[in-house]
Amino acid sequence: MKRILFSALFASLCTVNVMAAPVNINTADAQTISASLSGIGPKKAEVIVKYREEKGSFKTAEELVNVPGIGEKTVQKNIKDILISDAETPAVKQDKK
Repeated sequence: MKRILFSALFASLCTVNVMAAPVNINTADAQTISASLSGIGPKKAEVIVKYREEKGSFKTAEELVNVPGIGEKTVQKNIKDILISDAETPAVKQDKK
């Protein structure tokens, strides 16, 4: 019985990030960014906000790699949940051909 309860609790906790809403990294506060993006804790989220305040708005989600402590793998893992504007679609850089 304990194993079933533990499994149910674990499964419900694992779905929190999966169900998190996309986040606008140009307007969200650190707490919202941290809650919405996988691998981004409160301290990294604060660095994102500070970077944005000093350098200006992000034009693409991929620009997050310029933030100290944020790597390409983290950005790619969260790409579908990163918004640049109020649109409900992720901010993915378009290839020009």
